[in-house]
Amino acid sequence: MKILIIGGVAAGTKAAAKLKREDYSADVTIITKGKDISYAGCGLPYYVGDVIHEKGQLIVNTPESFEKLTGVHVITEMEAVKVNREDKIVEAIHTETGEKTQYSYDKLVIATGASPIKPSMEGLDLEGIYFMRTPQDAISLRERIEKKDVKRAVVAGGGFIGLEVAENLAEQGIRVSVIDLADHVLPGFDPEMAEYVENHLADRGIMTFTGTKLEGFTGEGKLEKVKTSRKAMKADIAVLSIGIRANTGFLEGSGIELMPNRTVKVNEYMQTNDKDIYAAGDCAMVTNRITGQPAWSPMGSSANMEGRLLAGNIVGREKAYPGVLGTAVCKLPGLNAGRTGLTMAQAKAAGFDPVSALAVVDDKAHYYPGAGSFIVKMIADRETEKFLGIQVLGKGAVDKMVDIGVTALTMKATVSDLENMDMAYAPPFSTAIHPFVHTVNILLNKMRGNFETFTPEEYENGKAEEYRLIDAALQPTLKGAEFVDLGKVTGPVDSLGKDEKLLLVCTKGKRAYMLQNRLKQFGYTNTRVLEGGTTFNNFDDEE
Repeated sequence: MKILIIGGVAAGTKAAAKLKREDYSADVTIITKGKDISYAGCGLPYYVGDVIHEKGQLIVNTPESFEKLTGVHVITEMEAVKVNREDKIVEAIHTETGEKTQYSYDKLVIATGASPIKPSMEGLDLEGIYFMRTPQDAISLRERIEKKDVKRAVVAGGGFIGLEVAENLAEQGIRVSVIDLADHVLPGFDPEMAEYVENHLADRGIMTFTGTKLEGFTGEGKLEKVKTSRKAMKADIAVLSIGIRANTGFLEGSGIELMPNRTVKVNEYMQTNDKDIYAAGDCAMVTNRITGQPAWSPMGSSANMEGRLLAGNIVGREKAYPGVLGTAVCKLPGLNAGRTGLTMAQAKAAGFDPVSALAVVDDKAHYYPGAGSFIVKMIADRETEKFLGIQVLGKGAVDKMVDIGVTALTMKATVSDLENMDMAYAPPFSTAIHPFVHTVNILLNKMRGNFETFTPEEYENGKAEEYRLIDAALQPTLKGAEFVDLGKVTGPVDSLGKDEKLLLVCTKGKRAYMLQNRLKQFGYTNTRVLEGGTTFNNFDDEE
């Protein structure tokens, strides 16, 4: 069997290697437009920041080493320009010589990935404007930084790559601003979680300007200012990470079905509308594992899994790909951010009746050196208790929390299923009740009516305006609020009316919950706890 793969980064090389392991007699060829294959695209920001020291570390395999390792034939600098499905031929052009070549196939794999969006605007060709998609992009940017003449940088795009680039530039002593057309950075996070990240970045010297449109660049031969809908911003360099587009232009006229965003439409077996043509990675549209709706997941993790699975299907396994969950994790200065599953808005749009709890929980035993907190937003369906998603912020191993969430979603668990999981515990690693399970308990208490709250979003929207603020922290912290010491509450509190609307606030939420529980037992009927306490919510202006 002759198998041709177009594209040689994540999905393409993974499919090729798996095909040769399944059937070494198969004739497997990769053609790819670039000079490199199998490079670590997700590691590029860390080469810019000199966390990864040598550029050779970005290349997982060279064409030569990959051929020796797998038996796959690799042809670089060869760009596919046309697919002839009737004759099963792909036409390609050498990127340097322009020479045309035809490649026949029995099975074809489209793994052409995506390219950064390069907007047509004034000054885009000025020296000092960079993208972040290939090893050469990162190499060029780092070479510029090493000249020590970069004082200010603007990063256009507040997604994961953009923020990772911003962090690594800031670590080099560069003053960094991030602009994004969206209302918030970090797509896939609920607004209040993203806003917390924006405030944290500002505290670390990285200013984010959301709702801000990139309009062009000015300078005499080299970049001097970035024009935006807000203002012109001085900059020595600009890094554009404003999105990507699938590399599928060569499929025009082929009859291969594309989605509205120009990604290739595939079924659960990664097949296109042509049974002998498959697609995977950033150029393919798959489905969301929870909703079953189309979902684009341009991630190295998804690309590798899809490539591996379709290889098995080509050799006859017929295994369905269950879809993606939108899982992601990001390292920021002094804060990590991770998420999986549905946001509140996505859950509502999918027909669920979602309920969330935002909790601040210890990430390990509080007395252990280096202990910190996780800020966790957990979401479930109110009626069925189906676990729907999780978002986590913290300086520690947020990926561990997210990956437990991935497991729960994969197994279609309810929050009740997750209530008493026997998780690994020792003080350097966790708390006695694991922080994930701790958050599950908080959400279940809320869903069962034992924990009555206002979410940060509800508080921000004024739902607590008629409530009297009660400081339930260990020590008084809130100006103008009555302090109630939980340890001294052994009966009704004279200064609090039993039917009075009371908003209980502490540092994280735990003491406020305990105070609420106790007051209820003494006949108080109208208390609410502010989720996240003063750790998450802003009380600077409280009087």
